[in-house]
Amino acid sequence: MTVFDLREAMEILDHTPFVLEQLLGNLSERWTHNNEGEVTWSPFDILGHLIHGEKTDWIPRTRIILDGDEQTFEPFDRMAQFRESKDKSLNQLLEEFKSLRNTNLALLIEMRIHEDDLQKTGWHPELGQVTLQQLLATWVVHDLGHIRQITRVMAKQYSNEIGPWEKYLPVIHE
Repeated sequence: MTVFDLREAMEILDHTPFVLEQLLGNLSERWTHNNEGEVTWSPFDILGHLIHGEKTDWIPRTRIILDGDEQTFEPFDRMAQFRESKDKSLNQLLEEFKSLRNTNLALLIEMRIHEDDLQKTGWHPELGQVTLQQLLATWVVHDLGHIRQITRVMAKQYSNEIGPWEKYLPVIHE
C-alpha cells in the first residue's frame, strides 16, 4: 500500500487530460455519446462531470480546508454536466477540461501545501469531517475511476458483437 504523496498524486492529475484527449479526441459520436442504458452516462457526460468538478469541487474545497474556517462544503451537483455541456462539442469539452485542470494544478502548486496541511479538516455535507489528504487522494481516484468508467462504457458498445469471447472480457459484465 502506498502512502499519499502530493507530488505523485499530481502526476495522475496532470496526465488525465492527455489520457482523455488521446482516448476520446476526434472519435465518432457512437463512441462518445452512447451510454450503458437508462440513467447512465456517456463518455461525453463523464467529461462534463469532470469539468464541473474542476470548477466547483477540488480547489474550492481545498481552499476551505486551508482557510481553517470549518465551513461546510457546498453540495456537489452530480448532474450539472447535462445543463453545462449542452450545445458543446466533445472537442470543446476536452479543451475546457485541459485548461481548467492546468489552472487548478497551478493553483495547487501556489498553495504550497505542506505535510502538516494534509491533516487539516473541512466538513463534507454528507460524509462529515474530512482531511485535505483525503480530499486530494479522492481527486486522483475520482479521475482514475472515471477513466475506467469511460472505457467500460465504450467497450459495451460492442458487447453484442464479440460473440463467444464475451466470457474472457469481464469489462462487458461490470
